[in-house]
Amino acid sequence: MGIYEELVERGLIAQVTNEEEIREMVNAGKATFYIGFDCTADSLTAGHFMALTLMKRLQQAGNKPIALIGGGTTMIGDPSGRTDMRKMLTRADIDHNAACFRRQMEKFIEFGPGKAQMVNNADWLLDLNYVELLREVGTCFSVNNMLRAECYKQRMEKGLSFFEFNYMIMQSYDFYYLFQHYDCNMQFGGDDQWSNMLGGTELIRKKLGKDAHAMTITLLTDSQGKKMGKTAGNAVWLDPNKTSPFEFFQYWRNVDDADVLKCIRMLTFLPMEEIRKMESWEGSQLNEAKEILAYELTKLVHGEQEADKAKAAARALFSGAGNTDDMPTTELVNDDFGGGAINVMTLLVKCGLCASRGEARRLVQQGGVTVNDAKVSSIDDSYGCELFTGDGLVIRKGKKVFHRAVLV
Repeated sequence: MGIYEELVERGLIAQVTNEEEIREMVNAGKATFYIGFDCTADSLTAGHFMALTLMKRLQQAGNKPIALIGGGTTMIGDPSGRTDMRKMLTRADIDHNAACFRRQMEKFIEFGPGKAQMVNNADWLLDLNYVELLREVGTCFSVNNMLRAECYKQRMEKGLSFFEFNYMIMQSYDFYYLFQHYDCNMQFGGDDQWSNMLGGTELIRKKLGKDAHAMTITLLTDSQGKKMGKTAGNAVWLDPNKTSPFEFFQYWRNVDDADVLKCIRMLTFLPMEEIRKMESWEGSQLNEAKEILAYELTKLVHGEQEADKAKAAARALFSGAGNTDDMPTTELVNDDFGGGAINVMTLLVKCGLCASRGEARRLVQQGGVTVNDAKVSSIDDSYGCELFTGDGLVIRKGKKVFHRAVLV
């Protein structure tokens, strides 16, 4: 089985142009491909996982990845999948976020001469003269066709700014530029990017002729990616300072039964022979599959030692084995206990599980808080400081978020 056939079996391919050429190029290790990352935060999220693991798989097969940092496109923001305009970031913010991205990407792909490259589209987009861009690129795009693109359709009712309307042209120009200056012959991205990516291929054809071998777009299926990266309204970050290894492990340990094998196929590097054996698993075996998924991905991002700690802490919650030392922990002091006790809403805010007492009130009233395996029934519940000595109290928010509070 070639790497292309493996990608298909893992469920990673959604749409392609000229599949046979792509198959031959990828399997022969002759593809130089790019995936774009707009720097809208200072950490990648679990939603980037498919792109990162795809780059790793293709590099292992001899292909050359280009990680395109969207220093220029981030200044506009992709309207795809959005109901409102993204926050506009400063150049300093974008540069800082790009540096953070590189440190995290280095855990997945190998950079260096003849290996992976990281480039920033700010290097060419920000120096473009607008009139020259219109003359060189604008004539290749039909406004009628652009308005039919899915990435714009959903925004038409609420309003699409001309500012954002330019995003497709800028993304298309990226592929055009990379094709000419970096010998990039392929691009990958989420299936919600199909229209934008076709724009890049068509631009190359129109400017450089049909013989320009940039007809090779493949699209990574993004339906699962949309579900990744967020839980309970919060992002699941790859940065351990934003999402601890334990919380990261717990997120994957609690995926839906229907998604666990899909995630194992798409995201882990377990051999397909091993994964095929899991396809008949059901019942309690699915819990084992979830632990395998969580361990493999935590090891990939945070290393084997942190993965071992997270697994031990998770087992402690459900089977009593091990201890809770590696669980995310908030240290409280005597001053936090007015009158010798702390109210549950104050506790939730202190632990960072809720942003405000109002949010904490709603969470408790909806039955979403458990303390030491007992559901909190009233917003007036309080806990004496003596309960926080030793191992402290374990607080569970919803079904997936665990936290420990101790008195120091």
